[in-house]
Amino acid sequence: MPITPKTGSLFHAETHPSAKPFTPTQGQYLTFVHLYTRLHRTPPAETDMQQYFRVSPPSVHQMVLTLERAGHIRRQPRTPRSIEVLVDPKLLPELI
Repeated sequence: MPITPKTGSLFHAETHPSAKPFTPTQGQYLTFVHLYTRLHRTPPAETDMQQYFRVSPPSVHQMVLTLERAGHIRRQPRTPRSIEVLVDPKLLPELI
């Protein structure tokens, strides 16, 4: 059962069997990708995440790699804007 983002506890991605729990910060990135994709009908570029979260390009890229290794997202090799969230949207926190 997921824990609310305000507690700072880990969330569990129950949709992907090998997925690890995600942190509140990872949850924010996952929620951003999910909502951006719904709004724009295309996934965000890393620059979109960089602008929203006001972080450096390497920080965003590292987060994308971390989310992919944990099984929370999937990307197509050499294809821009190909991030797909694998976590059930019901488990995602509100975007802050």
